[in-house]
Amino acid sequence: MIASTKPVKPASMLTTNLVFIGRSLRHSLRNTEALIMAIMLPVMLMLLFTYVFGGAIDSSGDYVNYVVPGIILLCAGFGSSSTAVDVSNDMTNGIIDRFRTMPIKSLSVVTGHVAASLARNLFATAVVIGVALLVGFRPNAGFIEWVLAIAVITLFILTFTWLFAAIGLVAGSPAAESGYGFALLFLPYLSSAFVPTDTMPSWLQGVANHQPITPVIETIRGLLTGTPLDNSAWWAVGWCLLILALAFIWSISSFRKKAGRR
Repeated sequence: MIASTKPVKPASMLTTNLVFIGRSLRHSLRNTEALIMAIMLPVMLMLLFTYVFGGAIDSSGDYVNYVVPGIILLCAGFGSSSTAVDVSNDMTNGIIDRFRTMPIKSLSVVTGHVAASLARNLFATAVVIGVALLVGFRPNAGFIEWVLAIAVITLFILTFTWLFAAIGLVAGSPAAESGYGFALLFLPYLSSAFVPTDTMPSWLQGVANHQPITPVIETIRGLLTGTPLDNSAWWAVGWCLLILALAFIWSISSFRKKAGRR
């Protein structure tokens, strides 16, 4: 007599995502060197610009209040870039083929990396803000302004994490991903992060004023330090939502091409 076998019921999307988020978080905790570097690099840059270049840029000693919003985004961008390496590793080491044999949505491996990166980068951002307060950063934001600033920072991190995840999916190897991501990490240096854009050459001002990073920085700076927001907040949210939507679609398309539709 042959025993009847019932088809295995696929795990729910929520359960699968929670499992892969937990997996990515455990990997993050084990890779302490990457977490430390994600925190130390922005902190070192903040100390460099505050104590070495700050006096030449702004002799009033108030430069730290200007530069901290840019450092926060630099921290977020640098931390998000590790997502591309993690995704590329999973796509090239054969583990995706194993996941495809299981009754799960294997795209959750990517969403797991994104969620873990978001949590990791929010922690790193909190550390950077804490160090900024120790070196003289004095925001005058109230509770609502802090909540809005954190919301913008979170949206920015989520956006660039999905963008780096898409890059990790199309990169041939983790080493190749580093080259692709360099241009994105360079964008804060061509924005208002470290100096006002009106101090730049006229041909460069057009680039700095109309790229996605500048309105995000100006929005965070305005919320935390009271500088005029103008239309920066609308541009910041609009840019982030547009890039997030395109990055998400790009990620799904790239994943299906490489790993099938499971």
